[in-house]
Amino acid sequence: MTALTWAIRLIIFSFLVVFAVQNTDPVNLHFLLGQIWQAPLVIVLLAFFSGGAVLGVLSVVGVIYRQRREIARLKRATDKVQPVTLPEQPPAA
Repeated sequence: MTALTWAIRLIIFSFLVVFAVQNTDPVNLHFLLGQIWQAPLVIVLLAFFSGGAVLGVLSVVGVIYRQRREIARLKRATDKVQPVTLPEQPPAA
């Protein structure tokens, strides 16, 4: 199974390297106030992909933090509750 996983990773990596090598043409990005940034297409794609990934992670951080606080609060609440002891039942005949 690990050999299959590494084979799939190698195929994906090879695909991405070929994609990057074929997309080295320079592109112009026009910003506000007449600023122009010229860079290879693969660098521009990588920059925007990375920026999107960072924004996606940052959008989830608040939810995860809130859930962890709620879990800690619930654990503290269950620690304060004394366990209920059930009366012993006579053995089944």
